[in-house]
Amino acid sequence: MRTNYLFTSESVSEGHPDKVSDQISDAIVDLMLAKDPESRVACETMTTTQRIILSGEIRCAPMYDKNNEEWSYNGGWAPGAKDEIEAAVRRTVREIGYEQDGFHWKTLTFENHLHGQSSEIAQGVDSSGNKDEGAGDQGIMFGFACDETPDLMPATLDYSHKILERLAADRKSSIAPFLEPDAKSQLSLRYENGKPVACTAIVVSTQHAKGYHEGEKEAELKSYVKKVVAEILPEGWVSDETEWHINPTGAFEIGGPDGDAGLTGRKIIVDTYGGAAPHGGGAFSGKDPTKVDRSAAYITRYLAKNIVAAGLARRCTIQLSYAIGVSKPLSIYVDTHGTSADGVTDEALETAIRGIEKLGGLTPRGIRMHLGLNKPIYRKSAAYGHFGRQADGDSFPWERTDLVDDLKAALG
Repeated sequence: MRTNYLFTSESVSEGHPDKVSDQISDAIVDLMLAKDPESRVACETMTTTQRIILSGEIRCAPMYDKNNEEWSYNGGWAPGAKDEIEAAVRRTVREIGYEQDGFHWKTLTFENHLHGQSSEIAQGVDSSGNKDEGAGDQGIMFGFACDETPDLMPATLDYSHKILERLAADRKSSIAPFLEPDAKSQLSLRYENGKPVACTAIVVSTQHAKGYHEGEKEAELKSYVKKVVAEILPEGWVSDETEWHINPTGAFEIGGPDGDAGLTGRKIIVDTYGGAAPHGGGAFSGKDPTKVDRSAAYITRYLAKNIVAAGLARRCTIQLSYAIGVSKPLSIYVDTHGTSADGVTDEALETAIRGIEKLGGLTPRGIRMHLGLNKPIYRKSAAYGHFGRQADGDSFPWERTDLVDDLKAALG
């Protein structure tokens, strides 16, 4: 494993068009789970100039007319259900902060093409008789943790997220009223002996109010961004040798869905580990937790984080694989990249994970029960990363480090 190198990760703000789509899709997941914890949701969102389009499949009894025995593709909505969905969509856009001519929560055109879940998918996923609930799809999922930051995340991504979170907070509190919702950040860090020690390049592109791309207003915006970055990054990382690119293309007044169409699930590397770890390919937002794309990615992060938090390794990657309709994972793989503690092997960690009873055999239901995933907790995860966040109440349960003692006990 290389120890001296440059590495880069990027993040995008809650106002980025793809992230707007992710947050809308997860707002629908939360709406359905609040109505029915056993809801099935696969919601895709497209955003563009003054328009939002939803499509996908759902199963949520209170949202459909109970007299309609079959899940109609052309109807079956309970009274007021479509209005609730539209209200959730518009509320999400308003909370992000879009009140622009090209994208305004109140005046945009909304289309809802959600319909009932396929009965063929349902028969494979639902439990029945002696059959346990199966995975919602086939696939591979990865989790990762490392000791580069207190959040046990890759530093390049962790600090990229934090810069944009700060910009959004300052925009909403009017500390920086010249900022608009759409923004991107990117950090290049120099690693020595496997540890980040300096920032070699910083890129921040932020949508702004009219005129903040020239003269004194441009200088004010750039000075503000440099101040935020200096306060976010560890002391000493920014120096005279750091290369800065703040709004390098010039004016950035047209942004968000008005500047570029957005789709759910296009920011899977931003959502996970910034390229520092593998990705199985499946997105998270818009999916209920029976979909292992989501729940298994969360449990692998949880396992990897607890391994690092326990001091069993400084860096850990975990993979799980599933088949649609099959409950138990097909494989479990652990790689500590040569950083494990003395006497701890990757094979021993795999065995330990299999043997921890509270994990429920890592079946879809076992994962959901252990982490408490059948709750409306997902909109918060749809911007600034699903990982490295603060576990708080029901939110981000996969970030807890409450498995440390179990792992140590399982290793003897």
